[in-house]
Amino acid sequence: MSKSIIVAQLYTLRDFMKTPEDLSVTFKKVKEIGYNAVQVSGIGPIEDEFIKEVAKREDLNICATHIAYDRFSSDMEGVIKEHKLWNCEYVGIGAMPEVYRGSKEGFIKFAKEASDYGKILLENGLHLIYHNHNFEFKKFDGLTGLEILFQETDPRYFQFEIDTYWVQVGGGDPIAWIKKMKGRMDVVHFKDMVTSSNNTQIMAEVGEGNLNWEGIIGACDDIGAKWCAVEQDKCERDPFESLKISLQNLKKLGCKF
Repeated sequence: MSKSIIVAQLYTLRDFMKTPEDLSVTFKKVKEIGYNAVQVSGIGPIEDEFIKEVAKREDLNICATHIAYDRFSSDMEGVIKEHKLWNCEYVGIGAMPEVYRGSKEGFIKFAKEASDYGKILLENGLHLIYHNHNFEFKKFDGLTGLEILFQETDPRYFQFEIDTYWVQVGGGDPIAWIKKMKGRMDVVHFKDMVTSSNNTQIMAEVGEGNLNWEGIIGACDDIGAKWCAVEQDKCERDPFESLKISLQNLKKLGCKF
C-alpha cells in the first residue's frame, strides 16, 4: 500500500489566473495554504516558461494537466514540449468532446482515437489520463459510457482520472470505480457532494459533504494512486478558502501533502 499525495487542481482558481501577475499571486497563495503540488488547468494565455518559473519559485510541483482535446491533433509536438518543460508526466483530458457522447459507437471511436494519442505520449515518457463527468454513466446496450471506455481503450496508453463527485452524481460508487481502475489510474480527483435546501446536488469541500472519504482514501492507497487532486468547480465561498478547508480535513484523515 502506498500513500497518495494531495494536490490542488487549479481549475478551482481559474478566475484568479487570467494574467501572469494574477498567476504569480495565486501560486503563492496555494503554497501558503499548504499544497506542494498542482494540476494545471484553467490558466489564461500565459507563456509556458513563465508558468515554470513561478512554480519553481514557489516550490510547487506540476504533477498533471488538463488540456483541450483538439491539441492532440493540432499541436502534439507542443503538448509534449510543454509537459517536458514542466517535468509533468500526466496529460489530462478534462472531458470527452460532445460529438462522441451520443452513442456507443461514439464512445468506441473516442476510445480508439484517444488510445492512439496516448501511445504517442507514452513513447515520449508521458501518460494520457481521462477525467469523467456524469454523462459517462448513460447506458448504451446495457453498458455505461465509462464501462465502454474501460473496455475499448488500450490499458497501456489510456489511464483514467476518476472524479469522486461526478461518479456519485452519475449513480456510481466512487470506491468501487477507484478499485476497478487498479493499474490504470495514477491521478484521482477529490470532490465532495452535499444536497442543497432545494434538494439539488452541489459540490462541497472535501470532508464537508456526504462521500465516504476514509473509504475513498483507502481505495486510492490500495491501488497505488500517486496524486489526488482537490477540485471544486463551484464554491459557495472564496475558492482559496475552499481549498484550505479541504486540505485541513484531509490532513485530519492522515493524507500526505
